[in-house]
Amino acid sequence: MNLFLDAFWRAVAYCLHPRVIVLSLLPLLLTVALAGGLGYYFWDNTLEWVRGALEASTLVNTVWDWLQSVGAGSLKLALAPLIVIFAVTPILVMLSLLTVALLMTPLLTRLVAARRFPQLERKHGGSLVRSLLWSLGSTGLALIALLVSLPLWLIPPLILVLPPLIWGWLTYRVMAFDALAEHASVEERREIFRRHRGWLLGIGVFCGYLGAAPSLLWASGVLFAAAFVILMPLAIWLYTLIFALSSLWFAHYSLAALQALRAEADPVAAPPSPGATTIDVQALTLPDEPTANANTSL
Repeated sequence: MNLFLDAFWRAVAYCLHPRVIVLSLLPLLLTVALAGGLGYYFWDNTLEWVRGALEASTLVNTVWDWLQSVGAGSLKLALAPLIVIFAVTPILVMLSLLTVALLMTPLLTRLVAARRFPQLERKHGGSLVRSLLWSLGSTGLALIALLVSLPLWLIPPLILVLPPLIWGWLTYRVMAFDALAEHASVEERREIFRRHRGWLLGIGVFCGYLGAAPSLLWASGVLFAAAFVILMPLAIWLYTLIFALSSLWFAHYSLAALQALRAEADPVAAPPSPGATTIDVQALTLPDEPTANANTSL
């Protein structure tokens, strides 16, 4: 718990670093460009397809008739855009996560290592190719879990649990691997995953719930549709900043756990704790201790 909380407040403090703020804008630019391109070419056609599917549904028409009778018929206009938006949300989250993992996580990990763990040996247990394959594999599993769990989202309590849990698991898998890729060996990374899996998953789930917070910007119905150009970049930037926080959190936690693991294996080689003072025992002389050159007499 101490390591968990210590890594958290350090990550929050690092988010105020100018370099972190600048880095958080780079994935935003890439994601906004991709989202804008997809929206430009596919938004209208997707809306028409969703509206056609809704109009062909008897159940939806019954609901619309009931809404019209209670004076809420205007919600019909916002339903199709909201469906498209909420369907695209998980994809944007995954894209933001991968972008942060590929662009920001290595840089932020090096920042934490240089400022806090400069003496920690780099064993390069995870190459760029292995990290990419690990991220793609984990993302594929998370997407499958999201698709399989979609029917369960209709149950009110589960929609508050399943998406953050899946995103948190993905965050834990990607961020923890990248945080240890440069410094830990394969065996050390597996041992840290075994010992700290619960806490690492807890960081991921907590960040998963934080990642769901920007979705509140997308729940404004018609207002969101009118302010799409403004709210979309803001929401994605918030996602990116939250992922930067999670990356820093994982970096502080994982590197501190790695340092503690190596200290267990070789206590002598472990770096001294901050504030520790080295004492030269040979330089000490007790008050009444005779020196080597003193003459003694009986």
